[in-house]
Amino acid sequence: MLAPAPRPMAPFAVRCSRALLAPRSRLALLALVLLAAGTLVVLFEPQRLLAAGWPRTGGGGAVLLFGAAYGLCTAAFVPRPVLNLAAGALFGTAYGLTAAVAGTVLGAGISFTLGRVLGQDALRPLLKGRWLRAADGQLSRHGFRSMLAIRLFPGVPFAAANYCAAVSRMGYVPFLLATAVGTVPNTAAYVVAGARADEPGSPAFLFSAGFIVVSGLAAAAVAWRKRHALRRPAVPATADAT
Repeated sequence: MLAPAPRPMAPFAVRCSRALLAPRSRLALLALVLLAAGTLVVLFEPQRLLAAGWPRTGGGGAVLLFGAAYGLCTAAFVPRPVLNLAAGALFGTAYGLTAAVAGTVLGAGISFTLGRVLGQDALRPLLKGRWLRAADGQLSRHGFRSMLAIRLFPGVPFAAANYCAAVSRMGYVPFLLATAVGTVPNTAAYVVAGARADEPGSPAFLFSAGFIVVSGLAAAAVAWRKRHALRRPAVPATADAT
């Protein structure tokens, strides 16, 4: 019998490109990007610049520039409440809310794109647990409704929600639209508090501060209840007596 002809090896550049584009390689790149972003935030603290060092100039250009900086900082894990307070203090309620919501959507879109392009292929095969599969199915089938509920609930970490949605099969449009709508109430409360920080006795400041406290307590109560529910052992079903 004739021996099979050996297959020609792919060129070195092709093999390197395949290795770099492999799911695990992209996931490692995502981890490096997030680690670098977190390190830069810790070292340079850009939230201080936005909160205190930003020039107090009005106009649409300043609002757009602040929104862009807000989005980049949010994607790098800068806490949104600090940025929302800064937006209200710098631009007032209306323009501050516009900049904060636009920056929120931008930051969410950046995180979603990174997770979708670099992490989805490697992480989806790991969704084997019952809770993980249920969460993935909910996000994939009911994207807008599920993400809207997550954004309205202040206890869910912003970055975690972005990357969980990216790993699912949720589309860009429902994700971004639900983010834009669902983050308005909590964002508006912080923006109003920042805009009226020099008037702590005003009704607007008291209402926004009360909303923040009540929503935070509600989130903590729900998280505590869910924590105990997950720890409670499942009771096996018993057959009915005949």
